[in-house]
Amino acid sequence: MEQGGKGMKLGLEKIKDAFKGGAGKCTGADNEKREEEREKRNQRNEKNEKESDGIENPGDNPENPVQNLAVTDIENNQDESDTENNQETEFERMKGVKMKTKTSGQEPKNVPENESEKKPVIPKTRSGARRTGLIFFPAFDWAISPTHPEREERLLYTRDQIFEEGLMDLPQIAEYKPRLADYKDIARVHFCVPDIKAQATTPHLIAAGSCLVLADALMRGEVKNAFALVRPPGHHAMTVAHGNRGFCNINNEAILVEYLRKKYGIRRIAIVDTDVHHGDGTQEIFYNDPDVLFISFHQDGRTLYPGSGFMNELGGPKALGRTINIPLPPGTPDEGILYVLDSLVMPILEDFKPELILNSAGQDNHYTDPLANMRFSAQGYAKLNEKLAPDMAVLEGGYAIQSALPYVNTGIILAMAGLDYSCVSEPDFKPGMFVQAARDRQILEGVVATQLENWKNRDRLVEVEVAKHGDFYRRKKQIFYDTDMIQEFQEETVRMCPHCQGYITIDSHAHRSVNDIRIFGISVPIYACNSCQAEAAEEYRKRLNSPEYEYVYLQDKKADEYRTYNMRTKKETVY
Repeated sequence: MEQGGKGMKLGLEKIKDAFKGGAGKCTGADNEKREEEREKRNQRNEKNEKESDGIENPGDNPENPVQNLAVTDIENNQDESDTENNQETEFERMKGVKMKTKTSGQEPKNVPENESEKKPVIPKTRSGARRTGLIFFPAFDWAISPTHPEREERLLYTRDQIFEEGLMDLPQIAEYKPRLADYKDIARVHFCVPDIKAQATTPHLIAAGSCLVLADALMRGEVKNAFALVRPPGHHAMTVAHGNRGFCNINNEAILVEYLRKKYGIRRIAIVDTDVHHGDGTQEIFYNDPDVLFISFHQDGRTLYPGSGFMNELGGPKALGRTINIPLPPGTPDEGILYVLDSLVMPILEDFKPELILNSAGQDNHYTDPLANMRFSAQGYAKLNEKLAPDMAVLEGGYAIQSALPYVNTGIILAMAGLDYSCVSEPDFKPGMFVQAARDRQILEGVVATQLENWKNRDRLVEVEVAKHGDFYRRKKQIFYDTDMIQEFQEETVRMCPHCQGYITIDSHAHRSVNDIRIFGISVPIYACNSCQAEAAEEYRKRLNSPEYEYVYLQDKKADEYRTYNMRTKKETVY
């Protein structure tokens, strides 16, 4: 690390000198365009706020069809004393880490709980915001094993380097403190088996909660954008969580999306996943949601875990074309990834016009990453971020702890802050050392052409697909948990409702080395019609009498109420 740290220090000193001289900010056409795009999104959001003023919150439902369920016992949703003890332990350890801390000086306003549930909080404009919000959470006491690639050093080298260089002292940067996510935040997204406590440890709750802290800062207009440098990662975690797969138990990005929807009424969201591994968990969670655009570019699934992310994976019947997968040939360098961004990703985002752009910021496309075979550099990552201009980025993978992560993260932070990142470079990197192969360029051109056509024809594709099905659409899936060695078999059923996107049921059977477990989950989307909400509640009631299931779940996002019924103990947990 000595050589790497020294190499980067020279670059950052130049940045600081330039900043002191008044030339620290990027002034090129790309940066101007970036600010214009962000301002357009802000203006659209402000317009939507005015138009939606006085409209009933889709989450409001005075007659919740599940309220009168007869159950044996109602358990508290969380063991408060246990959570408090875990929180104190984790934060005491965090306090022991010597780091310079700068917060915004603004605390969340205390809103009465019943009042906040009735109507979404209206986001404030960010047109005057100038800072980039950051949270570092290395998760000191969570690791799959002491030598596993997913361990705390992934962030420690980055944090030490950035603090040493004084980057956190710049007025464009605001550091925020983490907090724990509530169990309810997790229940909005996941059916955790057997329960949330089993899948979401204290570090998981803090990683997810950190994203929510930055979301609040963003929505309060305190920052113009934000970057959550947290672990454990999450983009392989699916709706049903039986254990750890791809180093993920719960999905931070999906939890963030549902939080933004419920608390702030944000509806159209784009997620761009730049991890080298296909974000199969995030894709699965939003596969049937036409209001979430999921774009993932990743190393071709035929050559890398999880073996998915192909161009024919376009979304469920009512959301076809809202999932865009971009499989990249192994060895793709900066040139290829930036070509895909300019030619495919940016035009689709412009057409979709999301209220927010979120970036699952995996960094394992780097040329030194030990788990993949790509050729991306720190400069490439910074340019990608500058062009994409995400409102918020959340760290995912990246396992070249010394040779990549300090440089890549520094480049991303500087790009998000609007500062000059041209001096950030790996010690061994030389411009031109990786060249796009002509054959691979042709492959990428074919991918771009195919997916642009799919996007252009998305509405017609939906119309044709919906006509093929009756009241329900069903598909069967096999899911492998590589970390915990679990083989899961699922049957997913989507109600083909003419008035909304329909509720979803999942019959999941997981085979473990010791025992098998079967669960049934019902999920009601936040913008579901009253009929689908009532049908889903009745489905839940019926399944409580099905002895083949160990657990039955109801995830009612419209009412923001979440239930888990334990068939053995005859107890129901309500979040």
